Amino acid sequence: MTLNLEPHYSAVVVGGGQAGLSASHYLKKHGIDHVVFEKKTAAHKWKEERWDAFCLVTPNWQCQLPDHPYDGDDPHGFMVRDEILGYIDRFVSKVDAPLCEETAVTALERQGDCFRIETSAGTVTADAVILATSLYARPAIPRAAERLPEAVIQIHTAAYRNPTQLPEGAVLVVGSGQSGCQIAEDLHLSGRKVHLATGNAPRCARFYRGRDVVDWLSDIGQYDITVEHDGMTKKKHDTNHYLTGRDGGRDIDLRKFALEGMALYGRMSGVSGGRMLFEPNLKENLDGADRVYNGINALIDRHIAEKGIAAPAGSVYEPVWQPETEITDVDLAAAGITSVVWATGFSPDWSFVGLPIFDGNAYPVHRRGVTAVDGIYVLGLPWLWTWGSGRFLSVGKDAEHVVGRLAARLATGVPTIKTAAKMAAGNR
Repeated sequence: MTLNLEPHYSAVVVGGGQAGLSASHYLKKHGIDHVVFEKKTAAHKWKEERWDAFCLVTPNWQCQLPDHPYDGDDPHGFMVRDEILGYIDRFVSKVDAPLCEETAVTALERQGDCFRIETSAGTVTADAVILATSLYARPAIPRAAERLPEAVIQIHTAAYRNPTQLPEGAVLVVGSGQSGCQIAEDLHLSGRKVHLATGNAPRCARFYRGRDVVDWLSDIGQYDITVEHDGMTKKKHDTNHYLTGRDGGRDIDLRKFALEGMALYGRMSGVSGGRMLFEPNLKENLDGADRVYNGINALIDRHIAEKGIAAPAGSVYEPVWQPETEITDVDLAAAGITSVVWATGFSPDWSFVGLPIFDGNAYPVHRRGVTAVDGIYVLGLPWLWTWGSGRFLSVGKDAEHVVGRLAARLATGVPTIKTAAKMAAGNR
């Protein structure tokens, strides 16, 4: 969508994903004039950076975008890619945001009592700015990738679609977070020989004691725990638990994959002479993931006992496979590995922000989306406030809070271009 830009807005939103659109929804409810700048198109990552067999990891009922709850007939199922896109497209249409697509924000700086926002479509000023660009701006690929043999095809999860796009031969997936494990499974199910470099990602059961684990955790109140609870602050950088909603939902058990022929290794440590190098921590990574798995199930056991809930008996997961040795290097050619899928996550892009809102790790400092720079807000980050932050479940709640704070600020008579103009008009 192309808009004729005004010189000044009460609020500018940077980012047209679910967070930015949720902010626009509440800004409209408050009657606050605003514009949403999106570098590409609305919610483009869902359309351009998901593989063909992608599906939700959490049940459909957790899709709770503002005034747009899940509208299908399978609340406990898991929408597949096309269904997710349909749900999002309906939300985009419902919000009908003042959206300026294909417009990159190149600079954000203070200008007097307001902020100057430079974009590829022109420069505007605003009384407040909501940064809703998330942490997933750019694929993160380690520099070691530069040392891989030229014959090895490399692709990031953002560009992966299906096994047929990769050349014949074995595939090495680097990273065992949610995307890495699901893509490794996708390749494994297609009959490809898969090598997987693991990390410290935790795992979770899909179903336990007769229900989806997400349902149990919701009842327990886990999704309402905030970053201000003891020990929760560190959660903002934690890797998500791996499991899947594929084919109705199931566990992802890397040990079971190993029994079926998948080769597992510890964390990738480098590349040298056509060989991929790994840390000797595969057993540690698998044991750590299982420890979290059993810990979550134990939490559910306690809840069932305390509430006297009738439920099928529980059990403790026992490893079905153990690594006989720690393999620390693999000759790619000898192993027949012709392609590498980098499941190494993403990095944010805050390069355009010329304001002191970051900590020593270039992460925005805030409390529930409100930064120390008056008038600057962040939205859509994992653990912005709760476990559901940044997801369909709670991004709307976060947006409502942030916009509420923004609206209250404007209502206090903070000096702005528009209030100054009104005062000047009144004095004439």
